Amino acid sequence: MIDKVIHFSIHNKIIVGLLTLFLIIAGIYSGSKLPIDAVPDITNNQVQIITYSPSLASLEVERLITFPIEINMANIPKVEEIRSISRFGLSLVTVVFEDEVDIYWARQQISERLIKASDQIPSDVGKPELAPISTGLSEIYQYTIQVKPGFENKYSATDLRTIQDWQIRRQLIGTKGVADISSFGGFVKQYEIAINPQKLKSMGISLSEVFSALESNNQNAGGAYIDKRPNIWYIRTEGLATSLDDIGKIVVKNLDSGIPILVRDIGTVHFGSAIRYGAMTFNDKGETVGGIVLMLKGENSSLVIKDIKLKMEEIQNALPEGLEIKAFLDRSKLVSNTIQTVGFNLIEGALIVVFILVLILNNFRAGFIVASTIPLAMLFALSMMYVFGFSGNLMSLGAIDFGLVVDGTVIIVEAILHQIIINKASFYSKSDFENLVYQSTTKIRKAAAFGEVIILIVYLPIFAFVGIEGKMFKPMAATVCFAILGALVLSLTYVPMMSALLLKNIKLNPNAYSEKWIEKLKKGYHVLLNKAFSVQKIIIASLVALMLFSVYVFNQLGGVFIPSLEEGDFAVETRVLTGSSIEMTLEAAQKASEILLNHFPEVKEVIGKIGTSEIPTDPMP
Repeated sequence: MIDKVIHFSIHNKIIVGLLTLFLIIAGIYSGSKLPIDAVPDITNNQVQIITYSPSLASLEVERLITFPIEINMANIPKVEEIRSISRFGLSLVTVVFEDEVDIYWARQQISERLIKASDQIPSDVGKPELAPISTGLSEIYQYTIQVKPGFENKYSATDLRTIQDWQIRRQLIGTKGVADISSFGGFVKQYEIAINPQKLKSMGISLSEVFSALESNNQNAGGAYIDKRPNIWYIRTEGLATSLDDIGKIVVKNLDSGIPILVRDIGTVHFGSAIRYGAMTFNDKGETVGGIVLMLKGENSSLVIKDIKLKMEEIQNALPEGLEIKAFLDRSKLVSNTIQTVGFNLIEGALIVVFILVLILNNFRAGFIVASTIPLAMLFALSMMYVFGFSGNLMSLGAIDFGLVVDGTVIIVEAILHQIIINKASFYSKSDFENLVYQSTTKIRKAAAFGEVIILIVYLPIFAFVGIEGKMFKPMAATVCFAILGALVLSLTYVPMMSALLLKNIKLNPNAYSEKWIEKLKKGYHVLLNKAFSVQKIIIASLVALMLFSVYVFNQLGGVFIPSLEEGDFAVETRVLTGSSIEMTLEAAQKASEILLNHFPEVKEVIGKIGTSEIPTDPMP
């Protein structure tokens, strides 16, 4: 079968050339569409259930919310783990599924069981919601809203949060690949009524009556329509309160005398803010407001960030005067640096291999044939990565060894050159040379294929990894196997075709082909080998000692799960005493920012994130 493939490739150069061109186009297209990130996403397959309950303490949150949700999720098929966090005002339940489970199927199963769980949760304590479809690496873009000099007194923390929630977030949420935007910091604006208990008691009004009056007098209603030829007239009443004055005019109760009691008669209506569980600071300037863009699971972070930046330019132009959006964490910078490092190493490795090949083979055309398989094998690997859904990152792309890729090709090309030298013919006809290439390739193809297969087998155990290890190392093994498999296919098709096309009638000097320095190496090796046979016991003992020493050194070495990525940013955790207020924590964060800015001139800016953002996927206290 393989011999037929080689014969076909040699005698059908145009077809093989077109297939090679197709490989180049497919590889370039796959590379442009391939998800690119710095490291593999090792987040397990999980769905989070979030329930807010501002009025409940931790024990009540666990008993009334978390426990009913966990019980109803326990019988979902293919669930590996259920864990939860119950805090004051918040319940976060995480359901972990097996890796092969479709995330949308998992969310559907949880949504169905949440209906039953909601019936067991008191209606006034909270409503369970599903978190966005994101992962641990989904926080791809984080920004703050900065107030320009001269406008400090114009915008409060409440104003900035209102602009974030109602202007910036609403425009960003429609960007392709964005799961959600989690607001951070500031105060969520609310209408509040401060009831005077004495007035309430003197007028004989209960709090429930005030709640009922506000609820029934703060809504619009429809009344169908009236048919008046030639037109119809739609009927609706407008009862939504749009200002503090509207709320103050709501009638709570009519006295026996007919005098209406309004909301403003029993209390004060003013603007307030919701209870907050997080804050954000910028440098030593105090509080600010920002947002965290959460990427949809499985999207290409580089493309999503590119679209976000374009959208941010539009949003910036529409912001009120004196405000500026400034990103402080942009994943594309880390991805770009990582890919540049990988690209530089790949190019450097390829050039070294090409140089050695030309030097050893002593023929430029032969070196070109072997070297050209490097980019072609790389394009084949990119195509397979795109087909099987692997992402390009430091672990996967950085693992390719071009010495392994060209191994089989070198054997075949060198066999052809060796046969040319042996024949010592000054001229070959087309059929004679094609036959020479065929005979040389078929004789050596078993050794070439066997060497490639051995390398592939070495990587097979990695595919047995599961969990985090599998997510981390399977892309690496798959990429290497794809590249070697591509090189194997090329060595049996592309290389014989190109050899028959380019190596015909080349002039090879046997003396030049057998370089003098290679002959010296051979002689030196023979001398060393003969001496080794005379001291076998010493060599064996030395190797055993070396192995034992290597085991000792290996045990003394440190280990890391992933390579260190010098992104230029540091995450510094500042801890305060348990139970400290948010104002106390803000004060500590400001002191830490001042120290970092004043004592370390390398520090550009300091962003302080305290507590939990609007979407508490990471519920920090």
